Amino acid sequence: MTFNTLSFLLQAGALLVALAAAHKPLGLYLARVVEGTRTARAERLLYRLTGVDAGTEQTWPVYLRGVLAFSAVSILLVFALQRLQGVIPGTGPLTGVDPWVAMNTAISFVTNTNWQTYAPEATVGIFVQMGLLAVQNFLSAAVGIVVAVALIRGLVRVRTDRLGNFWVDLTRVTYRVLLPLAFVSAVLLVLGGVVQNFWSTDVANQAMGVNQTIPGGPVASQEAIKVLGTNGGGYFNANSAHPFENPNAAVSLFQVFLLLLIPSALPYTFGRLVGDRRQGFTVAAVMGTLWLASTLLTGWAVSSAQGTATAAAGGLGEGFEQRFGPAPAALYAASTTLTSTGAVNAAHDSLPPLAGGMTMINMMLGEVAPGGTGSGLYGLLILSIIAVFIAGLMVGRTPEYLGKKIGPTEMKLAALYILVTPTLVLALAGATVLLPDAVANAPATGPHQFSEVLYAFTSGANNNGSAFGGITSSGPLLSTLLGLAMLLGRFLPIVLVLALAGSLARQGKIPVSAGTLPTHGPLFAVLLLGVTVILTALSYFPALALGPLAEGLIR
Repeated sequence: MTFNTLSFLLQAGALLVALAAAHKPLGLYLARVVEGTRTARAERLLYRLTGVDAGTEQTWPVYLRGVLAFSAVSILLVFALQRLQGVIPGTGPLTGVDPWVAMNTAISFVTNTNWQTYAPEATVGIFVQMGLLAVQNFLSAAVGIVVAVALIRGLVRVRTDRLGNFWVDLTRVTYRVLLPLAFVSAVLLVLGGVVQNFWSTDVANQAMGVNQTIPGGPVASQEAIKVLGTNGGGYFNANSAHPFENPNAAVSLFQVFLLLLIPSALPYTFGRLVGDRRQGFTVAAVMGTLWLASTLLTGWAVSSAQGTATAAAGGLGEGFEQRFGPAPAALYAASTTLTSTGAVNAAHDSLPPLAGGMTMINMMLGEVAPGGTGSGLYGLLILSIIAVFIAGLMVGRTPEYLGKKIGPTEMKLAALYILVTPTLVLALAGATVLLPDAVANAPATGPHQFSEVLYAFTSGANNNGSAFGGITSSGPLLSTLLGLAMLLGRFLPIVLVLALAGSLARQGKIPVSAGTLPTHGPLFAVLLLGVTVILTALSYFPALALGPLAEGLIR
């Protein structure tokens, strides 16, 4: 298979144009949703049924308790109903899901990771897929957005301890943003050929000369929120390489557009809420620059077809969906790992080593280009605070961001935030390679074995969900370690973000002076880019040198 460079560049350019067109309208709508005061009738009914006082705002500890309690109940519910699948009507011959797989899956979908340790079509029925997993695709995406909104309120509000109401924010984002966008997207996917039914489908396999019965289901509806909410868990084990999920090149490109849509629009929401659209444009420019640079590098790495495995396979081909080819696979791989989506239309384990390394680096950036729904924005705002602090050290001034002083408390919280994920990735990956029973689940040899382990924990701790397919994670030990990475990688940063939001909200506003560092425009954008890349390099380069870099340089 050959890499079509022109097609790759045209598709990347089309994505940039489409995302730029949607940036302001969607960002403006998101701002109006989260800051609006009117309550829809369906929302009022839900508040009455659940006992939520929509007029009461919460302090950051109460807001955090809402996030954690909601997520904990969701994990327990998804786990329990997976185990009870055998007695739930309509699941056919399927039995209860293995407890280790059920545990890992519950954590995975509630944390917006969607790491799948199972073959969905052979393990879970329509009820689990539609009634549990697809629901969590909506709710986990909404949680990320509302946490980002809470941080923005902390930057905007003055001398208060209130950040909004978690239950109201969650309801509004789900009901007014994710549901209508997913509905429209699902209709378009059905028109594009994605399956949406409640029965199995007979398919004639021309190559084998036999008929196959392929499980059907509400695929398009789950596919829409899978990519729109940067979730990534597929209805089928082949994910977006499966023709029922991704039937043609046009649908494949549309899926990439959807997974980038909300994260790329949120910077406009940020600029609107803080009252300075230039701030939002600066954040969007940094996200876009990182996306474009990484996408081009991933495309180059795929087209170069380096590495011993690629050479042994006779070039590009193995692991790439023949309907798409290497160019769309490179575009999809870059975008899905730069967000926290993790959906795939090719086997990342089969990417040339340097391309596989790029997908890891994409996640190691902190999923901020443009990142997951909400998590990408709040991650880049934390990095903005770090950048402001570094600039303040250079000129000997107390750093400030959007009129808020960045003191010791704020810097401790920001520093802990940027240390959490690398610590989880490196500590758990290191422990795994030292445990014979754990590392045996990655049967490759040499640098590629370490790459499979490093990729797994990078994906889990960054709540991405994609994998190097050579690793098996359904056993008790690796399932538990990855579950721990997903849990801590999701909720420890959220704790720190909300604590930071509370600390900022209690402050007054510092007036702009001649010594204030402008946090908009090219100068700050370059500083923020440098901080993001340098922190990633300092944290992960030694580990990358032992895995994909070593493998890619072997001829």
